[in-house]
Amino acid sequence: MTKSEVIIAIERLKKAFQKLKEATIKAKDDLDRDGVIQRFEFTTELLWKTLKIVLEYQSIDASQGPKYVVKQAFKFGYIPDDEIILDILNDRNQTSHIYEEKTAEEIYTRISKIYVSKIEEIIKHLESKV
Repeated sequence: MTKSEVIIAIERLKKAFQKLKEATIKAKDDLDRDGVIQRFEFTTELLWKTLKIVLEYQSIDASQGPKYVVKQAFKFGYIPDDEIILDILNDRNQTSHIYEEKTAEEIYTRISKIYVSKIEEIIKHLESKV
């Protein structure tokens, strides 16, 4: 893993996040909400995979799944909070495996009211560390 690979991974995450943020601002109906959820899924995947790349660049064990990677990233100071990312991962898993209108609406609300601002904080924190 090289520094340029880390920078590229962070830039990809930032682009995905910007699309998620824009989608939450523009969402007006159920179709838009579903688009936000789809972008949330993609951004969440890039978030934990970017953390994995950063850890590997620093020669820190990131060999297990997303939750382990998040715990390691927190342990080594690359993210300011692991619990919110674990919540994000749990919601991402729900959106991928079970689709119910009520669940989708609840997760959409968390995305727009909590997760977007938290992901932005996490990205800024991560950039300051690499």
